[in-house]
Amino acid sequence: QVQLVESGGGLVQTGGSLRLACVVFGGTSNIYELAWFRQAPAKEREFVTAIRWSSAATWYADFVKGRFTVSSSDANNEVLLQMNSLKPEDTATYYCAAKTSYRGDVELDRNYDYWGRGAQVTVSS
Repeated sequence: QVQLVESGGGLVQTGGSLRLACVVFGGTSNIYELAWFRQAPAKEREFVTAIRWSSAATWYADFVKGRFTVSSSDANNEVLLQMNSLKPEDTATYYCAAKTSYRGDVELDRNYDYWGRGAQVTVSS
């Protein structure tokens, strides 16, 4: 059974940086792709970024390109999300998600098998 645990959220001023980590418990041998989604209050959950475990290929939502970087560490069984130049509109709960096989579009949350509980990111203006 795969479990995902996020850490690293917090409060930061506009223009600041945060790094989120998602540790994969239960082994990464069955992990195909990991992604970060976020959900702000009263808004739909939205795709942020994804990384394919085997190749480290990445995908980004347009609104984070050039600001956020996703990376993986097989040694530490974790995925990192480095967030720079943060804006108030980045305020949300950030969720790590994993899928165990190819299921099409990385941006669709229904394609993911496992989810973490989330990490709160708050960017003050």
